[in-house]
Amino acid sequence: MYYTYVLKSKKNNEYYIGYTSNLKQRLAKHNSGEVKSTKLGRPWVIFYYEKFDNIKEVVRREKQIKSWKNRSMIEKLKFK
Repeated sequence: MYYTYVLKSKKNNEYYIGYTSNLKQRLAKHNSGEVKSTKLGRPWVIFYYEKFDNIKEVVRREKQIKSWKNRSMIEKLKFK
């Protein structure tokens, strides 16, 4: 199982979009400072995620969400 996820920073309200095969472990890495690109936004919470059966689907969805330039589109994900 793979996950595309959106994290939200409790510090600065920014979003981070990524994918993983272990969502719980990946969130822990973001919050421990092991991920350079999210180190300054700690702490992070899971804002949204989707499950996929294969890596191709999860990467496609991650790219799609990252292509959205409008923050409001990402915020609408929470309410689906």
